[in-house]
Amino acid sequence: MRLALACGTAAIALLAPMGAFAQDSGDATRLEEIRVEQGGETAKTGVEPVKGVVAKSTRSGSKSATALTEIPQSVTVVGREQMEMQSPQKIDEALRYAPGVNPSTYGTDSDTDWVFIRGFQADQSGVFLDGLSFYQTGFGTFLMDPFFLERIEVVKGPSSALYGGGNPGGFLNYVSKRPGERHRYIETGVNSFGNGYLAADIGDELQDGFSYRLNGKVSGGGWETDHSKDLRGAIAPSFKWQPDDATSFTVLGSLSRTDLVHTSTGFLPYEGAVVPNAAGYKVPRDFFYGDKDVEQYDRTQAMIGYEFSHTFDNDWTVRQNLRYGTVSLQEDGLYSNGVLTGTTLQRYRWAHDTNVNTFTVDNQLEGTFETGALEHTLLLGADYRWYRHGASTFFDASADAAWPGTTPSIDILNPVYGGAFGPPALGPESKTTLSQFGLYAQDQIRLGGWLATLNGRYDFVSRKLDTANIKRSDGEFSGRAGIAYEFANGLTPYLSYSTSFNPSPSDNGATVPSQRALMDSETGQQWEAGVKYAPTWFDGLFTAAVFDLTKQNVAVAAPDLANPWLKAALGEVNIKGIEFGAQANLDNGFKIIGGLTYLDAEVTEGGPTAAAGTTPVQIPDLTASLWLDYAVEAGSLEGLSGGVGVRYLGETFADTANKFVVPDATVVDAAIRYKKDNWSVALNVSNLFNKEYVASCQSVTSCGYGAGRTFMLKASTSW
Repeated sequence: MRLALACGTAAIALLAPMGAFAQDSGDATRLEEIRVEQGGETAKTGVEPVKGVVAKSTRSGSKSATALTEIPQSVTVVGREQMEMQSPQKIDEALRYAPGVNPSTYGTDSDTDWVFIRGFQADQSGVFLDGLSFYQTGFGTFLMDPFFLERIEVVKGPSSALYGGGNPGGFLNYVSKRPGERHRYIETGVNSFGNGYLAADIGDELQDGFSYRLNGKVSGGGWETDHSKDLRGAIAPSFKWQPDDATSFTVLGSLSRTDLVHTSTGFLPYEGAVVPNAAGYKVPRDFFYGDKDVEQYDRTQAMIGYEFSHTFDNDWTVRQNLRYGTVSLQEDGLYSNGVLTGTTLQRYRWAHDTNVNTFTVDNQLEGTFETGALEHTLLLGADYRWYRHGASTFFDASADAAWPGTTPSIDILNPVYGGAFGPPALGPESKTTLSQFGLYAQDQIRLGGWLATLNGRYDFVSRKLDTANIKRSDGEFSGRAGIAYEFANGLTPYLSYSTSFNPSPSDNGATVPSQRALMDSETGQQWEAGVKYAPTWFDGLFTAAVFDLTKQNVAVAAPDLANPWLKAALGEVNIKGIEFGAQANLDNGFKIIGGLTYLDAEVTEGGPTAAAGTTPVQIPDLTASLWLDYAVEAGSLEGLSGGVGVRYLGETFADTANKFVVPDATVVDAAIRYKKDNWSVALNVSNLFNKEYVASCQSVTSCGYGAGRTFMLKASTSW
C-alpha cells in the first residue's frame, strides 16, 4: 500500500510543476473546454448531462471531456432519464437496450451482473467506476445499484491504451451521482415478487464553495425462484469543495450490506431447460434447488475516494482520481450440477469466504496548444492499480455424480428441503495479488473538419499467487489510432485500430508444483470503421459501425475429471460484426432508443476443448432492441407518459462442438407513468407476455432461464 501511495504522490508531484510551468501572466481562470461543432457553431462545454435519452459528450472514451461524435470508437450512454423510464433494479437490466451488449447471460441472478460486450465477457475485467478500475475475479466482485448512478457509459472495443488491462470487447463505466446542486427526492416501489424498496437522494449547496449529496436505499423481499429472498442496504455520501472555478475537490464514498437466500435460474441442464429430458421433464423456471437450512450470502462492501482537479490560467489542467475499496463475502449454498434424470436433479454444495482489497489512482495532465494549423488536446497520465483477492473454499459434489460427493439430489416435482448439513470445511486461504503501473499519452488533433486521435501506453504488470509463491512480471504496450472527418451537417465517418491486454490473476490449476504457472495475458486487436450522425435539425445521435475483433490466449477449463479446476489456453477467437444504434428526442414528446448487432464469431485457433472453425458458446448471432416512449405534453392528459420495448436475442450454441442450439427469443417490455406537480407514479412490466426462454448456456450442464414477467410499481416525490 505504501508503494501505491508513493507512486500516486510522486506522479502528481511531477505533473503539477509541468502545468505550473505552462502558466502565463493572465489573471483569469477558466474551466477546461471542449469544442462541439454543429451547423458551424462552436459551444464550449464540459461533459453535458444527458438530455432525455441523448448524450452529447463523455470522458470514458478518451479520459478527456469529448463529444461522442469525436471518439473513434462506438460509445453508448444510458442516462438517468432512461433508467427512470425503464426502472432497472440491477445494472444488467439497465443495459437491455444498449447495442453491442448482451446482459443477464446466466438468467436471473440476485448477486451478479452478467454482461457480454461484442461477444466477450465484460463483468470481470471490463467494469469501471468513475474512470477507475472495478477489476474483479471469481466471487470477489463489486456490486452497484443503478439508483446511485447518473449514467452508465459503454465503450466498445479494446481500450487498454487509456485504461490498461481489460476486456477486448469493451468496458462499462459507472458514473456516480455527484454533489453541486440542490436535490430533494424520495422513491419507493415494490415488484410482483413482493420485493420492495425505499430510496432517497438528498443534496444541497452550502457556503464557501461546499456542497454535499447523500444517496441511500434499503430493499428486501422475494425473488423469482421459490423461497428466495434478500435484505439490502446501501448509503453513498459525497461532498465537494470548489473554492473557485479553477479548483475542485470531490470525495465519494459508499457502504453497502447484502443478506440473501440465493436465487438463480442458472446452472441447469440443456435437457431439462432448453428441451425436456428423456423422461419428458423440464425444471420449472421458479424452482428453488437450494436449501434454506444451508443458504448463506453475507456481503459487506465499502469504498472511499476522491477526485481533484485544478485548471491553470492557460487552460492546462492537472487531475488526480483515487479510490480504495474492499469486499467481504461469505457464501454457502446448494447448486444444480446440470444433470436431470427423470425428475431428480443432481446438486453440489459450494461455500467460500472471500476478501478483496483494491487501490487505484490515476494522475493526469491535460492541455491544448497549436502547431501551425494543427490544434492539439494533449493528455499525459500515470496510473496504478493494486488488487488482492483471498478466498477459502469448500466443494462437495452430488452423491450420485461422477465425482465422489455427499450432497443429496432433489426431486423437481416433490422437493424435500432440510437435512443434516454440517458447517462447510473450508480449505486453506488462497491469495492472489495483481499490480499494474501504466504510463500513457493521448493527442487529439484537429485540422479544420479533420480529427485524429493517437494513443500510446506501456504497462508494468506484476502477478503473484501468494500461497504457491508463483510470480510473474510482464511489460505490455497498447495503442489506438483513429481518424475522422466532421461534416457541417453533423455526419462524422471514422476509422480506428486499437489493441488491448488482460493480465489474468488465475493460474492453470495444475496439481504438479513444477507445472503450475500463471496464465498468459489475453491480448486483443480491433479494426473499426463507422459513422456517427448528430442531426442539426433535431436532437438525436445515430451510429453505425463494422468491426473485426480478435482475442488471443483465451483461458478455458480443460477436460480433466480428476482436476475440474485445470485451465488451458483456447487459442484465438475472431468476431466480425455490424452494429447500429439510435437515440432521439423527437418533437411532441416522443423518444426512441434502438439498436441492432450482428456477430460472426469463430474459433480461429483451436485448443483442448474447441476446434478451429467452431463458434464459441453464449454469443448470439443477432441481437436487436427498440424502445418507443411518448409523453403527453398538453391537454387534460398532460403528465401521462408511457413506453413499449421489444428485445430480440438470437440463437447461441450450448457446447463447443456446436451440436446443441439455444433457440432465439423475443421479449416485450412496457411502462406507463403519470406525473403531476412534484409527484409521480409508474408501472413497469418486463417480459410482458411471460416468454419462457433460456438466456444462454455456458455448457450443456449450465443453462440459465431468462427472467420471467415482472411488474414494478413505484412512486416518487421531489421538493
